[in-house]
Amino acid sequence: MKRIVVKVGSNVLMRGDGKTDVTRMSAIVDQIVWLMKHDYEVILVSSGSISSGRDELKVKNKLDSVEQRQLYSAIGQVKLIGLYYDLFREYGVHIGQVLTMKESFSTRGEYLNQRACMRVMLDNGVLPIVNENDTVSVTELMFTDNDELSGLVASMMDADTLVILSNVDGIFNGAPSDPRSRVIPSVYHDRDLSEYILDEKSGFGRGGMLTKCNIARKVADEGIKVIIANGKTDNILIDLVERPMETMHTEFVPNPDATNSVKKWIAHSESFAKGAVKVNEKAAEALKGKRAASLLMVGVVSVEGEFEEGDIINILDEKGETIAVGRSAYSVEEAKQNIGKHDIKPLVHYDYLYME
Repeated sequence: MKRIVVKVGSNVLMRGDGKTDVTRMSAIVDQIVWLMKHDYEVILVSSGSISSGRDELKVKNKLDSVEQRQLYSAIGQVKLIGLYYDLFREYGVHIGQVLTMKESFSTRGEYLNQRACMRVMLDNGVLPIVNENDTVSVTELMFTDNDELSGLVASMMDADTLVILSNVDGIFNGAPSDPRSRVIPSVYHDRDLSEYILDEKSGFGRGGMLTKCNIARKVADEGIKVIIANGKTDNILIDLVERPMETMHTEFVPNPDATNSVKKWIAHSESFAKGAVKVNEKAAEALKGKRAASLLMVGVVSVEGEFEEGDIINILDEKGETIAVGRSAYSVEEAKQNIGKHDIKPLVHYDYLYME
C-alpha cells in the first residue's frame, strides 16, 4: 500500500469572496476516498481554519494580528473539521484531527510520539487531518505555512508521495500570468529554480511559490516524490494517478540515495537549532567531500548558543553560512572546552549529520 500526503492550501478551499468553497472541499474529499479505495494510505494536511473563522464571525472591536489568528483559527478549525467530518461520513470514512506545532518536531521524542499517533490512526483505517495549532503557536516559531508542515509530515511518515495542491498548475518558467510562461514538468532535487520564481504570497495563505519550491526540493532529496498541482482542477488527484503524463503539474524527482529516518528528521531541523558551531576551512571541505565524514572537535573554531547533548545545532563555515545541521554529542560547555582537541569523540557523528 502506497502512502501519500495531500496538502490543500487556503486558496483551494476559499472562494474569491473569502467564503469556504464547500463544493471544492466535497470534490477533494471524493478524490481522497477514491485514493483510499485504490490502495493508498492518505494523510491530509489542510489549511483554511483562519479563513473559515473570519468568514464565520465579524468582530466589531479591532484585533491585532495575533488575536485575529487565535480567535479565527479557534472558531474556524471547528467549522473546518466539522465539514470534513460530514463529507467523509457519507463514505463511511473515519477521520481524526491532529493539531500540531513547530516545537513538536524539535525533539526526537515528540517527533516519534507524533509519528506513533498517526501510524495507529492509519493502521485502524482512520484518515489523519493535520493542521497547525494556530491558537497557541508562538509567532516566531510558527511554520512558514502548511507547505512546511506537509513536508515534515511526509518525511516523518515515510510517505511515497507528497502532493501540494495550490491555485496554480505547477512551477512556471516565468510569471504565471505571462502567456509565454510554461509549467516545468519535472525537476531534479538538486536543481536551482530561484531564477524562475516570483516570491509572491498567495491571497489567503502565508507562503509563496518560493517556499513551496524549497520545501519540495528538500523532501525530494529525502527520497519522496513531490508534486505541485492545481487543486481547483477537476479530478486532479485521480488524474495524477491514472494519467500523470497528460495532467498539468510539476514533479520533483526523488533522490535515489535517500537518507535514513534520523537524518530525515535532522534535515528539517535547522530552525530548531539550539546553537551553532563555526568550523575551519579544512573541516568544511571534509564535510562537503564525497566520503562520509563526522565533525571532529579539531575542526571547530567557535561555539555559541545554549544546547545540551542530543540537541540540534547548525554548522557554519568561516563565512558564517550554514553548511550542515546535526545532533550534538556534547553540551555547549563541553564543546567549548574541547575546541581544537584531537582524538576525542566527534561533535556530530556522520549518522546524525545532514548537509544543506
